[in-house]
Amino acid sequence: MLLTDQIKSTIRDVKDYPRPGVVFKDITPVLADPLLVKQIIRLMAERFSAEKIDAIAAIEARGFILGSVLAHELGCSFVPVRKAGRLPYQTRRQKYDLEYGTAEIEVHTDAIKPGSNVLIHDDLLATGGTASAAGILIGSLGGKVAGFSFLINLSFLPGAAHLQKQFGLAPDFLIKY
Repeated sequence: MLLTDQIKSTIRDVKDYPRPGVVFKDITPVLADPLLVKQIIRLMAERFSAEKIDAIAAIEARGFILGSVLAHELGCSFVPVRKAGRLPYQTRRQKYDLEYGTAEIEVHTDAIKPGSNVLIHDDLLATGGTASAAGILIGSLGGKVAGFSFLINLSFLPGAAHLQKQFGLAPDFLIKY
């Protein structure tokens, strides 16, 4: 079985979560399989091994899980991108649109060294709003967005096209629905 097929068969669909009509892609069964996680991290790292990645900026909360292990595998720093008000030091915030309203994410102001190549990671790409806001934050701190990494791409939503248009980078993902 191909790794991508194994990942897909391990992800659990949770219908009507967090609201009616949504099918949530639950990665916790994937995380319960240490060999599968190891294979995922190796494949993700291989895809970016030719580039000099200085930091992984991972988006709260599920992005932290694989993002921190990916940073370890690539030998680079880990930067948490959190919901506004959750980081203890001086931060920079970026607002982005949600389906109904707006939200904000933030990073520490000293998290990115100017000129750093930063890979933005999250578990799932949907509309691209959060990843785009993370990219704007990285740029505002003097970093260069080196790429976008996701476990899952919901290809029926405009996230990949949005990031490609805004940053000129095709997001990388292991599986798509």
